[in-house]
Amino acid sequence: MVSTGNRQQCQIITATGALFLAVGGILLLVLPSEDIKGSPGFMYGIVLDAGSSHTSMFIYKWPADKQNGTGIVSQHSECHAKGGGISSYAGVKGGAARSLKECMDKAMREIPTVRYKHTPVYLGATAGMRLLNISKPKESAEVLKEVEEKLKSYPFSFKGASILTGQEEGAYGWITVNYLLENYIKYGFVGQWITPGRDTVGALDFGGASTQITFVTKQTVENKDDLMKLRLYGRDYQIYTHSFLCYGRDQVLLRLLAHLITIQGSDTSIIHPCYPADYSSSIKLSSVFGTPCVEKQTSYNPDGELQIKGTGNYNQCLGNVSQLFSFSSCSYSKCSFDGVFQPNITGNFMAFSAFFYTHSFLQEATGIKIWTPAHLEDAARVICNMSLQEMGKKSQDNESRLKDYCAVSVFVRALLVNGYSFNDRTFPQISFQKKAGDTSVGWSLGYMLSLSNLLPAENVALKKSLRSGAWSFLIFLFSILLTSALIFLFRAICHKNKDDVV
Repeated sequence: MVSTGNRQQCQIITATGALFLAVGGILLLVLPSEDIKGSPGFMYGIVLDAGSSHTSMFIYKWPADKQNGTGIVSQHSECHAKGGGISSYAGVKGGAARSLKECMDKAMREIPTVRYKHTPVYLGATAGMRLLNISKPKESAEVLKEVEEKLKSYPFSFKGASILTGQEEGAYGWITVNYLLENYIKYGFVGQWITPGRDTVGALDFGGASTQITFVTKQTVENKDDLMKLRLYGRDYQIYTHSFLCYGRDQVLLRLLAHLITIQGSDTSIIHPCYPADYSSSIKLSSVFGTPCVEKQTSYNPDGELQIKGTGNYNQCLGNVSQLFSFSSCSYSKCSFDGVFQPNITGNFMAFSAFFYTHSFLQEATGIKIWTPAHLEDAARVICNMSLQEMGKKSQDNESRLKDYCAVSVFVRALLVNGYSFNDRTFPQISFQKKAGDTSVGWSLGYMLSLSNLLPAENVALKKSLRSGAWSFLIFLFSILLTSALIFLFRAICHKNKDDVV
């Protein structure tokens, strides 16, 4: 009797299981299904910003699928190379290449090995190399070739090393600013890309050798060299952008020294009204006249020493700095300075690079919150009247830069107010920033955003998936079949027990 009950139980369970599998298999074949995308993973890109004073490396990443032809790029990490910019290694064989090694080795550690050959590497050199290319084109070409060979030695996909034009630098900075502010497109909480529909923000960049102003304008751009058209995330933009070579922080300071040497008629000692009253030093004349931004005197001894004594006089500093600009001639309907056309500024702006550092230092050292041109003038006046020792007590900034803040502050005010024509109404619309979120503000991200549009999107694996309604039906059917199987099993056990009793 026992074996008969066991056989009946097994037969019922086997039949029930076979029925369930058969019905389930038939349903999987006939129920509607749809293709779903697998996880796209990330692609990576490396941009080296070869500036006039130093080189920075930025690693960016974006999903392998793309939105309207432009990659959704975010900053993965950054690295700042030690030493000067690559232009400072002109004539020093191997120097520019060696300066990149530490940061490129970091990229090797941070990017997944399987992504090496798919990771593009771009090097963009800015105003420092533009100046070197003007004064020493042969050495400029040698430096570029040297860094190219260095970057090719890494297992990434080297795409090129080039000198950016001033207009490109300004435009890429503008792209970065508006991307970080999500003025093109943003990711909604429901998992969809949406266009915010906000106005774009202008970009103000102040580097070591040049300064750039870029913004969208509806006015006619009379000089077509300052007009650029961009297409991002399915939208077209027309921007005005101009780069002023020799108006970067470091070059302005050298031009100011040369100006003081000229008007004081001495190349051995000068009085510097923009340096603190307790400051004195000596420098070689070659450091002043060794740049295309400064007109060389008819005759001077490059190894000659120039003695400099500071006086800390704001009014005299302002008078000398103002002479670095020219407002005397304009062949267009309107100009900023040096005969350069500029339409009326409109909207909000973000000021970064040395604009941010100068603004931050002034507020920290003087305690003045800078919201208007008058606030900026007041803060500059206070700084110019400070001794070097007083500045050191009020700021954590590098001691070697403290002496320059009076001149730079006066120059920034002259540039923004007299040059670009910001006033009491428009100046408060400038936001001085170093980063937006965790991402550095500069031209590099905009460069990567634009260049990623040229990269092929990675093929994303497709998987078959049942539609949500089909899954609900399957779960319901499974519950019925499971209940039926348990009933059959329970009856079989009961019948078996009855046979055992008999």
